[in-house]
Amino acid sequence: MMLLTISLYRSLERKWRKTNLEVFRIAWKNSMSSYRQALKTFRAEHIHKLIENNQNNPRFLFSTVARLTNNQTPPDLNIPSQLNSNDFMNFFSDKIDNIRNTITYVDSTASNTLVLSIAPKDKLQCFTTIGQEELNKLITSSKPTAFLLDPVPTKLLKELLPVTEKPLLNIINSSLSLGHVPKPFKLAIIKPLIKKPQLDPSELANYRPISNLPFMSKNFRKSCVCSIVLLPAKKKDLYEEFQWGFRPHHSTETALVKITNDLLLASDQGCISLLVLLDLSAAFDTIDHDILIDRLQNYTGIQGQALRWFRSYLSDRYHFVYLNGESSHLSTVKYGVPQGSVLGPLLFSIYMLPLGNTIRKYGISFHCYADDTQLYISTRPDETSKLSKLTECVKNVKDWMTNNFLLLNSDKTEILLIGPENITQNLVDYNLKQYGCTVTSSTVKNPGVILDSNLSFENHISHVTKTAFFHLRNIAKLRNMLPVPDAEKLVHAFMTSRLDYCNALLGGCPASSINKLQVVQNAAARVLTRSRKYDHITPILQSLHWLLIKFRISYKILLLTYKALSGLAPAYLTSLLKHSNNASHNFGLQLYLIKFALLFFSLG
Repeated sequence: MMLLTISLYRSLERKWRKTNLEVFRIAWKNSMSSYRQALKTFRAEHIHKLIENNQNNPRFLFSTVARLTNNQTPPDLNIPSQLNSNDFMNFFSDKIDNIRNTITYVDSTASNTLVLSIAPKDKLQCFTTIGQEELNKLITSSKPTAFLLDPVPTKLLKELLPVTEKPLLNIINSSLSLGHVPKPFKLAIIKPLIKKPQLDPSELANYRPISNLPFMSKNFRKSCVCSIVLLPAKKKDLYEEFQWGFRPHHSTETALVKITNDLLLASDQGCISLLVLLDLSAAFDTIDHDILIDRLQNYTGIQGQALRWFRSYLSDRYHFVYLNGESSHLSTVKYGVPQGSVLGPLLFSIYMLPLGNTIRKYGISFHCYADDTQLYISTRPDETSKLSKLTECVKNVKDWMTNNFLLLNSDKTEILLIGPENITQNLVDYNLKQYGCTVTSSTVKNPGVILDSNLSFENHISHVTKTAFFHLRNIAKLRNMLPVPDAEKLVHAFMTSRLDYCNALLGGCPASSINKLQVVQNAAARVLTRSRKYDHITPILQSLHWLLIKFRISYKILLLTYKALSGLAPAYLTSLLKHSNNASHNFGLQLYLIKFALLFFSLG
């Protein structure tokens, strides 16, 4: 249809220029309008399909919008031609070897951790085989990612699932029951990706390795996780209490609510606090396989065929770099756990289990998210000697990590002093510097939230506002080509998600700060509805069924409270609430939540 329109448009133009007749000029002009309208419709349909098929994939939507608005170039184009696949493979391999060689064993009591006594009933001797229904669920819920060595494209495999499910089921169940992982499923392809667009693309250190595994390998790992989480010991031993990554009902927001609450309570009591954010260098890639097997056996009770499967899974692994149609040499994976799946983070959490006992000996509060660990302590201004416990704790944590082949990245480890400015200024040169840490007296970024020394969140709100307006300008450029439902999906993916992220922390912020976020929401509503600048915003928000920012914050706090009371939140949040024997109090909270829900659905 598009080609016919172009052909007719060009034909009428030639006739008019040849004959100079008015009738052909008018026909050519009408054809030009039809061509432009067809082009606009074709673009709108193309963008609609992209958004519809990837509405749950913000990363793809971001790259698509950036490409359509000419704000981003594909990462592959930034790689200079003089860098080949072998250069990247050698660099990535040498980096891990150098980190392992840098780590020197420290004879410290920090590594002498208590091994848990696991009852026989809590042990896992073999994995549970899966049925056809479970296999269908695993495959259909998987993203259709492309892998160079997959014999069948993922999309085609899903379409042929009724025919291929029996052989696939036999392969997976045979692997689980025999304790052996086939070699083709242990080969990974690495794609170099530059860390930040503004970095020098000619420097190999500015790239991170993105590992891709075969599609069936991912389903192997999901099957194993399904068996592991059924362990009776799971509730108390499989996770550290304050490990909030990759766990049901745990998130960055629940952890930050707990940390911020503790710091604010200490500040209300006239105390100062010290927050230390530890960072590890390539933590997932330096894990020692022998130590990991020991953790699986002695901390989680995995034995027999199940333990043999993990030995097979971790051994004889290979990977290579694929760049510009060329493959590097094969390199053996001697350390680390594969990333990009549910099994990798779970294994890392198990590997880090003893660290909690090391920190608890010093009475230090802490939270962990995968390889990011944060410690904090509060004290009276006249009792700063208590901060020496934190110094000793950091030293022992560093020694424990060294003994477990993990390297503390001192350059990225930050410290934030929280309290009145006149008091914290005197402690800026606190002696944690002797362990290679740097003191940050202004702000730190704690997973996605910028914290300042007085917990005002002004810097965080300014950053969210700036980022949201950047995305809104890009959406505005595409707005004429998008129907309202598609434009609204982009707004929610790029803006509402940022406005709502950890907004429970903003409950006590002044109205002047919240109004900055409200301005962002108002601007998004105007772009979406194509309203004029001076149109009253309340009817517009009501027509979109959007709650005001201050109400969204209140609703989030109420929702977290309700989840904590209903067993749908981490134990560290539930412990903050004082339970009342009066059932009317809990019923009142439910009514308050219902009131907000009714307010949301009754707008407009």
